[in-house]
Amino acid sequence: MVAPARATLRDRAAVTLQRSWEGRGALSTALLPAAAAFAVISAARRQLFARGLRESAHLPVPVIVVGNLVVGGAGKTPTTIAVVELLRRRGYTPGIVSRGYGRSGAGVVVVDAAASAQEVGDEPLLLQRRTGVPVAVGADRVAAGHALLRFHAEIDVIVSDDGLQHLALERDVEVLVFDERGAGNGRLLPAGPLRERVPKALGPRKIVLYNADAPTTSVPGYLAQRSLAGVTPLDAWWSGAAPSRQALESLRDRQVVAVAGLARPERFFAMLRGEGLRIVERPLGDHADFTVLPWPPATTDVVLTEKDAVKLPASRRLGTRVWVARLDFVPEPAFDAALLALLPPLSSIDPNGNTPA
Repeated sequence: MVAPARATLRDRAAVTLQRSWEGRGALSTALLPAAAAFAVISAARRQLFARGLRESAHLPVPVIVVGNLVVGGAGKTPTTIAVVELLRRRGYTPGIVSRGYGRSGAGVVVVDAAASAQEVGDEPLLLQRRTGVPVAVGADRVAAGHALLRFHAEIDVIVSDDGLQHLALERDVEVLVFDERGAGNGRLLPAGPLRERVPKALGPRKIVLYNADAPTTSVPGYLAQRSLAGVTPLDAWWSGAAPSRQALESLRDRQVVAVAGLARPERFFAMLRGEGLRIVERPLGDHADFTVLPWPPATTDVVLTEKDAVKLPASRRLGTRVWVARLDFVPEPAFDAALLALLPPLSSIDPNGNTPA
Protein backbone atom coordinates (compact mmCIF):
# COMPACT_ATOMS: atom_id res chain seq x y z
CA MET A 1 0.00 0.00 0.00
CA VAL A 2 1.40 3.36 -0.99
CA ALA A 3 -0.02 6.73 -0.02
CA PRO A 4 1.22 10.25 0.57
CA ALA A 5 2.10 11.12 4.15
CA ARG A 6 -0.58 12.81 6.21
CA ALA A 7 0.06 14.45 9.54
CA THR A 8 -2.02 12.97 12.33
CA LEU A 9 -3.88 15.10 14.83
CA ARG A 10 -1.23 14.18 17.37
CA ASP A 11 1.55 15.28 15.00
CA ARG A 12 -0.15 18.62 14.34
CA ALA A 13 -0.65 19.21 18.06
CA ALA A 14 3.00 18.42 18.69
CA VAL A 15 4.11 20.89 16.01
CA THR A 16 1.88 23.61 17.49
CA LEU A 17 3.28 23.02 20.95
CA GLN A 18 6.89 23.00 19.73
CA ARG A 19 6.36 26.28 17.89
CA SER A 20 5.08 27.83 21.10
CA TRP A 21 8.41 26.96 22.70
CA GLU A 22 10.21 29.36 20.39
CA GLY A 23 8.85 32.28 22.41
CA ARG A 24 6.76 33.12 25.47
CA GLY A 25 3.41 33.65 23.82
CA ALA A 26 -0.13 32.92 24.98
CA LEU A 27 0.02 29.11 24.74
CA SER A 28 3.35 28.85 26.56
CA THR A 29 2.18 31.24 29.29
CA ALA A 30 -1.10 29.37 29.74
CA LEU A 31 0.92 26.21 30.42
CA LEU A 32 3.05 27.75 33.18
CA PRO A 33 0.98 26.19 36.01
CA ALA A 34 1.56 22.76 34.49
CA ALA A 35 5.27 23.58 34.18
CA ALA A 36 5.35 24.52 37.87
CA ALA A 37 3.80 21.17 38.78
CA PHE A 38 6.35 19.41 36.56
CA ALA A 39 9.17 21.25 38.37
CA VAL A 40 7.88 20.15 41.79
CA ILE A 41 7.52 16.52 40.74
CA SER A 42 10.97 16.46 39.11
CA ALA A 43 12.62 18.03 42.15
CA ALA A 44 10.89 15.60 44.50
CA ARG A 45 12.05 12.66 42.39
CA ARG A 46 15.63 13.88 42.44
CA GLN A 47 15.48 14.28 46.21
CA LEU A 48 14.36 10.68 46.58
CA PHE A 49 17.51 9.52 44.80
CA ALA A 50 19.73 12.07 46.56
CA ARG A 51 18.57 10.88 49.99
CA GLY A 52 18.83 7.21 49.13
CA LEU A 53 15.08 6.62 49.33
CA ARG A 54 15.27 5.37 45.76
CA GLU A 55 18.26 3.33 44.71
CA SER A 56 20.82 4.24 42.06
CA ALA A 57 22.87 1.32 40.79
CA HIS A 58 26.46 1.46 39.58
CA LEU A 59 27.49 -0.93 36.83
CA PRO A 60 30.90 -2.65 37.16
CA VAL A 61 32.32 -0.61 34.27
CA PRO A 62 32.37 3.16 33.65
CA VAL A 63 29.14 4.63 32.24
CA ILE A 64 28.83 7.62 29.91
CA VAL A 65 25.32 9.03 29.53
CA VAL A 66 24.60 11.06 26.39
CA GLY A 67 21.45 13.14 26.74
CA ASN A 68 19.80 16.47 26.19
CA LEU A 69 17.85 18.83 28.40
CA VAL A 70 15.42 19.80 25.64
CA VAL A 71 12.69 17.64 24.12
CA GLY A 72 13.30 16.45 20.58
CA GLY A 73 16.33 15.48 18.58
CA ALA A 74 19.31 17.60 19.56
CA GLY A 75 21.84 15.06 18.29
CA LYS A 76 22.05 12.35 20.96
CA THR A 77 22.35 9.43 18.56
CA PRO A 78 25.12 10.90 16.36
CA THR A 79 26.92 12.00 19.52
CA THR A 80 26.68 8.45 20.87
CA ILE A 81 28.18 7.14 17.63
CA ALA A 82 31.00 9.70 17.81
CA VAL A 83 31.74 8.84 21.46
CA VAL A 84 31.82 5.10 20.71
CA GLU A 85 34.17 5.64 17.77
CA LEU A 86 36.44 7.78 19.96
CA LEU A 87 36.56 5.12 22.66
CA ARG A 88 37.42 2.38 20.17
CA ARG A 89 40.23 4.47 18.69
CA ARG A 90 41.68 4.83 22.19
CA GLY A 91 41.61 1.09 22.92
CA TYR A 92 38.40 0.78 24.95
CA THR A 93 35.80 -1.90 24.18
CA PRO A 94 32.48 -0.06 24.46
CA GLY A 95 28.88 -1.25 24.49
CA ILE A 96 25.66 0.74 24.21
CA VAL A 97 22.40 0.73 26.15
CA SER A 98 19.27 2.45 24.90
CA ARG A 99 15.60 2.65 25.79
CA GLY A 100 14.50 1.37 22.39
CA TYR A 101 11.75 3.95 21.94
CA GLY A 102 8.82 2.78 19.81
CA ARG A 103 9.62 -0.94 19.83
CA SER A 104 6.82 -3.45 20.06
CA GLY A 105 8.15 -5.58 22.92
CA ALA A 106 9.12 -5.03 26.53
CA GLY A 107 11.91 -6.18 28.78
CA VAL A 108 15.59 -6.22 27.91
CA VAL A 109 16.82 -7.36 24.49
CA VAL A 110 20.39 -7.62 23.23
CA VAL A 111 20.41 -6.50 19.60
CA ASP A 112 21.69 -9.04 17.05
CA ALA A 113 22.08 -9.13 13.29
CA ALA A 114 18.57 -10.53 12.80
CA ALA A 115 16.84 -7.82 14.87
CA SER A 116 14.28 -5.51 13.31
CA ALA A 117 13.49 -1.89 14.13
CA GLN A 118 10.05 -2.98 15.29
CA GLU A 119 11.60 -5.35 17.82
CA VAL A 120 14.36 -3.15 19.21
CA GLY A 121 13.63 0.42 18.03
CA ASP A 122 15.07 2.37 15.11
CA GLU A 123 17.87 4.17 16.95
CA PRO A 124 19.35 1.08 18.68
CA LEU A 125 19.37 -0.81 15.37
CA LEU A 126 21.08 2.13 13.68
CA LEU A 127 23.63 2.35 16.51
CA GLN A 128 24.48 -1.33 16.15
CA ARG A 129 24.82 -1.06 12.36
CA ARG A 130 26.92 2.10 12.41
CA THR A 131 29.28 1.17 15.25
CA GLY A 132 29.33 -2.62 15.20
CA VAL A 133 29.47 -2.71 19.02
CA PRO A 134 27.05 -4.67 21.22
CA VAL A 135 23.77 -2.89 22.00
CA ALA A 136 21.09 -3.73 24.58
CA VAL A 137 17.68 -2.08 24.81
CA GLY A 138 15.34 -1.74 27.77
CA ALA A 139 13.44 0.89 29.72
CA ASP A 140 15.50 -0.24 32.73
CA ARG A 141 18.99 0.89 31.72
CA VAL A 142 20.57 -0.86 34.70
CA ALA A 143 19.10 -4.21 33.66
CA ALA A 144 20.11 -3.51 30.05
CA GLY A 145 23.68 -2.80 31.18
CA HIS A 146 23.91 -6.03 33.18
CA ALA A 147 22.50 -8.01 30.25
CA LEU A 148 25.08 -6.47 27.94
CA LEU A 149 27.91 -7.43 30.28
CA ARG A 150 26.60 -10.99 30.67
CA PHE A 151 26.63 -11.51 26.91
CA HIS A 152 29.80 -9.50 26.24
CA ALA A 153 32.26 -9.78 29.11
CA GLU A 154 34.89 -7.93 27.08
CA ILE A 155 33.06 -4.59 27.42
CA ASP A 156 34.97 -2.12 29.60
CA VAL A 157 32.80 1.00 29.18
CA ILE A 158 29.08 1.52 28.49
CA VAL A 159 27.57 4.46 26.62
CA SER A 160 23.90 5.18 27.33
CA ASP A 161 22.03 6.71 24.40
CA ASP A 162 19.69 9.06 26.28
CA GLY A 163 18.85 8.34 29.91
CA LEU A 164 19.94 11.66 31.39
CA GLN A 165 16.86 11.63 33.62
CA HIS A 166 17.12 7.87 34.29
CA LEU A 167 18.54 8.41 37.77
CA ALA A 168 18.44 4.72 38.69
CA LEU A 169 21.62 4.38 36.62
CA GLU A 170 24.68 5.97 38.14
CA ARG A 171 27.01 7.54 35.64
CA ASP A 172 30.66 8.49 35.55
CA VAL A 173 30.27 11.10 32.79
CA GLU A 174 27.31 13.06 31.39
CA VAL A 175 27.48 14.53 27.89
CA LEU A 176 24.81 17.22 27.46
CA VAL A 177 23.92 17.89 23.82
CA PHE A 178 22.38 21.15 22.58
CA ASP A 179 21.47 22.11 19.03
CA GLU A 180 20.65 25.48 17.46
CA ARG A 181 17.56 25.82 19.69
CA GLY A 182 19.65 26.11 22.83
CA ALA A 183 17.21 26.11 25.75
CA GLY A 184 14.30 27.36 23.65
CA ASN A 185 12.20 29.83 25.63
CA GLY A 186 13.92 28.72 28.85
CA ARG A 187 10.76 27.22 30.36
CA LEU A 188 10.13 23.73 31.66
CA LEU A 189 7.70 21.27 30.08
CA PRO A 190 5.04 21.76 28.88
CA ALA A 191 5.41 25.57 28.76
CA GLY A 192 8.83 25.12 27.17
CA PRO A 193 11.09 22.36 25.86
CA LEU A 194 13.21 21.84 29.00
CA ARG A 195 13.16 18.55 30.88
CA GLU A 196 15.23 20.24 33.56
CA ARG A 197 16.84 23.64 34.07
CA VAL A 198 20.03 24.47 32.23
CA PRO A 199 22.77 24.47 34.89
CA LYS A 200 24.48 27.76 35.63
CA ALA A 201 27.74 25.88 36.02
CA LEU A 202 28.72 22.35 35.04
CA GLY A 203 29.40 19.72 37.65
CA PRO A 204 32.80 18.00 37.76
CA ARG A 205 31.79 15.10 35.50
CA LYS A 206 29.63 16.89 32.95
CA ILE A 207 30.57 18.06 29.48
CA VAL A 208 28.58 19.99 26.88
CA LEU A 209 28.61 19.43 23.12
CA TYR A 210 26.91 21.88 20.76
CA ASN A 211 25.41 20.38 17.59
CA ALA A 212 25.43 23.87 16.11
CA ASP A 213 27.72 26.43 14.47
CA ALA A 214 28.23 28.25 17.78
CA PRO A 215 27.30 27.78 21.46
CA THR A 216 23.57 28.29 21.99
CA THR A 217 23.47 28.59 25.79
CA SER A 218 25.67 30.34 28.34
CA VAL A 219 27.18 27.00 29.42
CA PRO A 220 30.76 26.49 28.15
CA GLY A 221 31.09 23.59 25.74
CA TYR A 222 32.53 22.22 22.55
CA LEU A 223 31.33 22.29 18.95
CA ALA A 224 30.66 19.53 16.45
CA GLN A 225 30.45 19.60 12.67
CA ARG A 226 27.73 17.71 10.80
CA SER A 227 27.92 16.92 7.10
CA LEU A 228 26.61 14.55 4.44
CA ALA A 229 29.18 11.87 3.63
CA GLY A 230 27.23 10.69 0.59
CA VAL A 231 24.39 8.35 -0.32
CA THR A 232 24.06 4.60 -0.85
CA PRO A 233 21.32 2.57 -2.57
CA LEU A 234 19.14 0.95 0.10
CA ASP A 235 20.03 -2.65 -0.76
CA ALA A 236 23.75 -1.82 -0.88
CA TRP A 237 23.43 0.05 2.43
CA TRP A 238 22.04 -3.07 4.08
CA SER A 239 25.07 -4.96 2.72
CA GLY A 240 27.41 -2.50 4.40
CA ALA A 241 28.46 -0.45 1.35
CA ALA A 242 30.16 2.88 2.02
CA PRO A 243 28.43 6.16 1.13
CA SER A 244 29.30 7.74 -2.20
CA ARG A 245 29.80 11.45 -2.80
CA GLN A 246 29.57 10.82 -6.53
CA ALA A 247 26.12 9.24 -6.15
CA LEU A 248 24.99 12.20 -4.04
CA GLU A 249 26.18 14.65 -6.68
CA SER A 250 24.39 12.68 -9.42
CA LEU A 251 21.06 13.37 -7.69
CA ARG A 252 21.47 17.08 -8.47
CA ASP A 253 20.28 16.33 -12.02
CA ARG A 254 16.82 15.20 -10.98
CA GLN A 255 14.06 15.99 -8.54
CA VAL A 256 14.01 13.73 -5.50
CA VAL A 257 11.60 13.17 -2.64
CA ALA A 258 13.32 13.75 0.70
CA VAL A 259 11.81 11.79 3.58
CA ALA A 260 12.65 12.36 7.24
CA GLY A 261 11.07 10.72 10.28
CA LEU A 262 12.99 12.94 12.67
CA ALA A 263 12.13 15.30 15.48
CA ARG A 264 13.62 18.14 13.43
CA PRO A 265 13.53 17.13 9.75
CA GLU A 266 14.22 20.65 8.47
CA ARG A 267 17.93 20.31 9.24
CA PHE A 268 18.18 17.24 6.99
CA PHE A 269 16.30 19.01 4.21
CA ALA A 270 18.58 22.04 4.51
CA MET A 271 21.67 19.84 4.21
CA LEU A 272 20.31 18.26 1.01
CA ARG A 273 19.59 21.68 -0.46
CA GLY A 274 23.07 22.75 0.55
CA GLU A 275 24.38 19.94 -1.66
CA GLY A 276 22.44 21.37 -4.61
CA LEU A 277 19.57 18.85 -4.61
CA ARG A 278 16.07 19.82 -5.76
CA ILE A 279 13.86 18.15 -3.20
CA VAL A 280 10.20 17.64 -2.40
CA GLU A 281 9.93 17.53 1.39
CA ARG A 282 8.13 14.67 3.16
CA PRO A 283 8.50 15.38 6.90
CA LEU A 284 7.13 12.60 9.09
CA GLY A 285 6.62 12.22 12.81
CA ASP A 286 9.67 11.20 14.83
CA HIS A 287 10.15 7.40 14.73
CA ALA A 288 7.62 7.02 11.89
CA ASP A 289 7.08 3.31 11.25
CA PHE A 290 6.83 3.30 7.41
CA THR A 291 3.93 0.85 7.44
CA VAL A 292 2.58 3.05 4.64
CA LEU A 293 5.17 4.37 2.22
CA PRO A 294 5.19 8.19 2.42
CA TRP A 295 5.80 8.94 -1.25
CA PRO A 296 3.57 8.81 -4.36
CA PRO A 297 3.68 5.62 -6.51
CA ALA A 298 5.27 7.39 -9.49
CA THR A 299 8.24 8.66 -7.47
CA THR A 300 11.56 7.87 -9.15
CA ASP A 301 14.09 8.71 -6.44
CA VAL A 302 13.78 8.95 -2.67
CA VAL A 303 16.50 9.98 -0.24
CA LEU A 304 16.20 9.36 3.48
CA THR A 305 18.28 9.08 6.64
CA GLU A 306 19.79 5.93 8.12
CA LYS A 307 17.35 6.18 11.02
CA ASP A 308 14.50 5.70 8.52
CA ALA A 309 16.38 3.16 6.39
CA VAL A 310 16.47 0.64 9.22
CA LYS A 311 12.67 0.38 8.92
CA LEU A 312 12.83 -0.55 5.22
CA PRO A 313 14.41 -4.02 4.87
CA ALA A 314 16.10 -4.75 1.55
CA SER A 315 13.53 -7.49 0.88
CA ARG A 316 10.64 -5.02 0.83
CA ARG A 317 9.34 -4.14 -2.64
CA LEU A 318 9.34 -0.35 -2.88
CA GLY A 319 8.92 0.36 -6.58
CA THR A 320 11.40 3.23 -6.59
CA ARG A 321 15.08 3.97 -6.12
CA VAL A 322 15.74 4.63 -2.45
CA TRP A 323 18.99 6.31 -1.41
CA VAL A 324 20.28 6.32 2.15
CA ALA A 325 22.12 9.47 3.20
CA ARG A 326 24.85 9.12 5.78
CA LEU A 327 25.36 12.01 8.17
CA ASP A 328 28.84 12.35 9.63
CA PHE A 329 29.14 14.02 13.03
CA VAL A 330 32.59 15.09 14.20
CA PRO A 331 33.21 16.82 17.56
CA GLU A 332 36.19 19.14 17.77
CA PRO A 333 39.42 17.52 19.07
CA ALA A 334 39.20 19.39 22.38
CA PHE A 335 35.95 17.57 23.15
CA ASP A 336 37.67 14.21 22.67
CA ALA A 337 40.46 15.17 25.05
CA ALA A 338 38.05 16.53 27.67
CA LEU A 339 35.89 13.41 27.60
CA LEU A 340 38.80 11.00 27.87
CA ALA A 341 40.15 12.98 30.82
CA LEU A 342 36.97 12.17 32.75
CA LEU A 343 37.34 8.40 32.30
CA PRO A 344 39.56 6.04 34.25
CA PRO A 345 42.49 4.89 32.10
CA LEU A 346 42.36 1.41 30.64
CA SER A 347 45.16 0.31 32.94
CA SER A 348 42.88 0.83 35.95
CA ILE A 349 40.11 -1.45 34.62
CA ASP A 350 40.76 -5.11 35.39
CA PRO A 351 39.68 -7.99 33.09
CA ASN A 352 36.50 -8.47 35.16
CA GLY A 353 35.37 -4.92 34.38
CA ASN A 354 35.94 -3.54 37.87
CA THR A 355 37.13 0.02 38.43
CA PRO A 356 39.04 1.25 41.45
CA ALA A 357 36.96 2.30 44.43
